[in-house]
Amino acid sequence: MSDFQNATEAASLAVQFDQTGQTNKAVECYRTAARLLDRICDQISPEKQTEIRSKVKEYLKRATFLQEQKDISQQAESERIMQKCYFLMQQALDADEAQLKDLALQLYTQAVEYAVSVKCSDGDINNKIKSVAEQALDRAEEIKGIKKLSALSINETKQPAVSPTRVQLQREQSVHLKVTGKQIYTEEEKEVLRQTSKINNNCFLPFMDIDLSEKFQYAIPFEDRASELKLSSKQEKEFSRWVRPHEVSSDPRLIVGDHVDCFSIKQTIVSDCSFVASLAVSALYEKRFNKKIITSIIYPKNKHKVPVYNPFGKYMVKLHLNGVRRKVIIDDRLPYSRHDRLLCSYSSNKNEFWVSMLEKAYMKVMGGYDFPGSNSNIDLHALTGWIPERCAIRPGDAEFNSAALFTRLYSRLPRGDVLATVATGSLSDTDAERTGLVAAHAYALLDVRLVNGVKLLKLKNPWSHLRWRGRYSELDTTSWTPALRAELGYDPDSAAQYDNGVFWIDYPSILNFFDVFYLNWNPELFQYTYCIHQKWDAGNGPVRDAYNVGENPQFSLKVRGQGAVWLLLTRHITNIEDFRDNKEYITLLVYRSGKRVYYPYDPPPYIDGVRINSPHYLCKIIVNETTAKSEKDSFTLVVSQYEKTRSIHYTLRAYATCPFQMDKIEPYPHVVTLRGEWSGRSAGGCENHPATYPYNPRFIVRVPDAVSGCELVAELKGPKQYQIGIDARVESLDDPSVTAPFLKESSGAYRSGFVFLILRNLPAGRYILTPSTFYPGEEGPFILELKSNCNVTCEPR
Repeated sequence: MSDFQNATEAASLAVQFDQTGQTNKAVECYRTAARLLDRICDQISPEKQTEIRSKVKEYLKRATFLQEQKDISQQAESERIMQKCYFLMQQALDADEAQLKDLALQLYTQAVEYAVSVKCSDGDINNKIKSVAEQALDRAEEIKGIKKLSALSINETKQPAVSPTRVQLQREQSVHLKVTGKQIYTEEEKEVLRQTSKINNNCFLPFMDIDLSEKFQYAIPFEDRASELKLSSKQEKEFSRWVRPHEVSSDPRLIVGDHVDCFSIKQTIVSDCSFVASLAVSALYEKRFNKKIITSIIYPKNKHKVPVYNPFGKYMVKLHLNGVRRKVIIDDRLPYSRHDRLLCSYSSNKNEFWVSMLEKAYMKVMGGYDFPGSNSNIDLHALTGWIPERCAIRPGDAEFNSAALFTRLYSRLPRGDVLATVATGSLSDTDAERTGLVAAHAYALLDVRLVNGVKLLKLKNPWSHLRWRGRYSELDTTSWTPALRAELGYDPDSAAQYDNGVFWIDYPSILNFFDVFYLNWNPELFQYTYCIHQKWDAGNGPVRDAYNVGENPQFSLKVRGQGAVWLLLTRHITNIEDFRDNKEYITLLVYRSGKRVYYPYDPPPYIDGVRINSPHYLCKIIVNETTAKSEKDSFTLVVSQYEKTRSIHYTLRAYATCPFQMDKIEPYPHVVTLRGEWSGRSAGGCENHPATYPYNPRFIVRVPDAVSGCELVAELKGPKQYQIGIDARVESLDDPSVTAPFLKESSGAYRSGFVFLILRNLPAGRYILTPSTFYPGEEGPFILELKSNCNVTCEPR
């Protein structure tokens, strides 16, 4: 075979190897083809030589390029190996410095094992890896010696090495909030938290101290089994592949600089404007007040408690979900476009990835990037645990006080008491084009100012472009006086040169074009807290509690002293469809009682809650001299759900500026249910009809001996079109020397569909209960249910 034929075959093979990524073989074949073609140049005509020499240069250039790319890739891989070694060593050193010897030993050992297992073509880096391994090995051996001495000491004193309560699930508290009740959850509460740990087919367990020693290093890059989240339809149209930070950044960091920057956050095509707006206000708070409310939830961290880039690709994020803080594990793979851009929210600093990682963690909880949208109350509470409050903007509503709302924002936002976003509702295409606002869109509230009577708010569009075009925008040439520019340090002419989505807007325009403020309040405003996690079964109580709330979950609240108590009711959500089409409406009713309540409006509630389909409902109790009554410190809290059709799990959490006690009002342990009917002669009506009343159905209740303080509640349920009631009389007492507690008791005024009667301190004996309708001849079935703290018996007479 001639040199030309050999050169042709080598070139053909080179192209095949090049296309399949076999770099070494491609380089060798390109160079072989070039050498063979160069050899035959002197043997061919001059006119052919130019073409052949061009091919020789082409093959050599391609071979050189491939070799350089390979060298660059190998160098980058060597540096990543070195980076991983340093990461392991730094984690070990931080644990060592924190006196966590067991964890430090584990990390030092992993650093040695990793250094031994890797092979690097760069001699200098190999020497550095060897040095790291030697340091890690020396310190590990030193710790092992310390451990032996410690173990001997522990065995001699027979003390446990680790406190058994350290890994128990406890009620959350902080240095700012004192838990006012039992620290350890009940078994019932643990079961509630366990059942709602599975969210959108992933398990998110409550965050405990033991999770601080989570493993963040692996022999190969970490891959989360649920990492490739479902993409939105817009993402799918552009999607190319999943990438890791080091593939799109030359120097990947989790956070660049001393603080996260709210202005660098940019939303792309994921429908999570409320989440991105929540990130922006949280980042601004961190920078303004130097308190890490958002970066504190990202792991791993360094010894300064700052989140760090993990070259092994694993992160843990701590989110407030379904009543408690829970851990969310993700890898660092991010969706990437065929147009070479990230298909998720990101930082404008191309080397910074905290925005993308936090978004990915939240999207994993929410079922994927095809997120249907949320609101900032929900998102900010998940990120920070701050207390959510929804303030609807209703200028035409007599109960809406726009001036008071502005005053709250103006006084509280600069002090760091609240994080706030504001959202538009539906806008016509004309209004959207004219105003520059986006319909059904959340904006971060960055500042609130009052200048010479003008109320102004500074907002940020999560898109980082498209701004307000009305009064006090950068386009407004008349409102921006020199004095106003100086006061706010704002130059509209300069701002007009670059659209970063940040703008000033006057408060009247907010009231005109926006729908709602979402406020999340700093828990540090309070001193005390307590929470209870519960399940409300679908079968308990009526579907609608318009007549009877006696079977609803109820809690007693006793406030000691004067102050504020905020109550947050949170319904647990485990399926994304609950966000897409939420049909569960919940609220909290508050009564001045401290005891079980049966009628929803008798007595009238102290706070009549509004039923909303948001997962969070907040109500506020203020106890002061103005509200003082004989039972001013005792309240009954009633959970209410509109048209309850399925079981719900929920958390009731209280925050207070004064001591308080909150307990579940437990149901009576003994229940007897009887069914009867008013029919024909037995439909005797009330005592106003003495000729027919005695023919009503009657029941004999037997209270057993040796029971002191027997308490009995008789509940009567009948057709809602009838007014019904129930009477009780003493038939006989077992002890003749005991005075009867009453001659006759009744449920009071006849009511539609439901009444109850409470009998307290019943001595042993027989009692007669008579259920009746108001008028004779009203026929229909009824249910008589007896609930008591002792084992009474009941039968028809």
